[in-house]
Amino acid sequence: MRISVAKEIRAGEKRVALVPDIISKLTKAGLEVVIETGAGAASGFTDAEYTAAGASVKSGNVIADADVVAAVSPLTPEQFKSLKKGALTISFLSPTTSIDSIEAAASAGVTALSLELVPRISRAQSMDALTSQALCAGYRASLIGAELSPRFFPLLMTAAGTVTPAQVVVLGAGVAGLQAIATAKRLGAVVSAYDVRPSSADEVKSMGAKFITLELEALEGAGGYAREMTEERAAKQRELLTPYLAAADVVITTAAVPGRPAPRLVTGEMVSAMKSGSVVVDLAAETGGNVEGSKPGETITTSNGVVIWGGKDVPSQLPYHASMLFSRNVVNLLLLMAKSVDGKPTGEIVPDFSDEIIDAATLAFGGSRRTPEGKK
Repeated sequence: MRISVAKEIRAGEKRVALVPDIISKLTKAGLEVVIETGAGAASGFTDAEYTAAGASVKSGNVIADADVVAAVSPLTPEQFKSLKKGALTISFLSPTTSIDSIEAAASAGVTALSLELVPRISRAQSMDALTSQALCAGYRASLIGAELSPRFFPLLMTAAGTVTPAQVVVLGAGVAGLQAIATAKRLGAVVSAYDVRPSSADEVKSMGAKFITLELEALEGAGGYAREMTEERAAKQRELLTPYLAAADVVITTAAVPGRPAPRLVTGEMVSAMKSGSVVVDLAAETGGNVEGSKPGETITTSNGVVIWGGKDVPSQLPYHASMLFSRNVVNLLLLMAKSVDGKPTGEIVPDFSDEIIDAATLAFGGSRRTPEGKK
């Protein structure tokens, strides 16, 4: 069977779904790999590297006759329509934001798997692209905060006097938040963090940060995510967080609820209480924003001198390693579906819906759209 990777066509997307050093795992499984010319260029991977790794590099439409298509961003409805019936796709494919693409996949008789829906179970950790890309986003967030801040992050003892360390507050202690904490600590900042899940306190402390404890009910959700909160609780949380933000030099927000708009953690009133020169990095800007006034891909300065950076395509700003991690997630999911007889690969990819990972991740199959709700 042929696995194809085309150039990403979404504006701002620099990642590639497969990198050269992972190709051998697929060819050893009896699979043919075809890469569109220049598909890895923006990530730092050359056509020559793909060829040396055992892939075929071709120009033009490489997905029309593919058995499997791997991509980062969702394929467009037009791309799905161009695929042959029975083809399989693996990409990010949100059931709430990619409805047209999912319907096109179903109409075309394509089997479409969404990496967002890979369940958070131990057996699926190596396939969890949300986690691998959140790692990249969290690292990038701290670098952005340090770059935009007019302050040093570390404590410095100089002949001219002592420079005190920056105070960094991270809201949300999932994968992105924990990586933001770790990176800010490495840069020398004093870091505090808050999450609606008290169980994350030990993880925050293990990174060398202080956990901010508020007298509020816990919001532990399924799959390790936080669940949505009521507006009354959200208002009380914002009130209690305001003094911490007012004392901060950099605030990084990372909170997300899968399939829903990002929770509003920081209001304009809270920003107005912050010091001039403070920086707010909103990693959730693309899904509505944790911070009032943040705009995806834009850096704005408020009337009181606070800089707000709205994240857009953040993992794509580290395309080399983001692609490496994403590629491993894709290949591990593909190999889960790779058939073998007596321990020998047959060169076939066949989804087995009795496997909870495949069942949970599949949004289109056999000419029909499958919804997460419909699979419960």
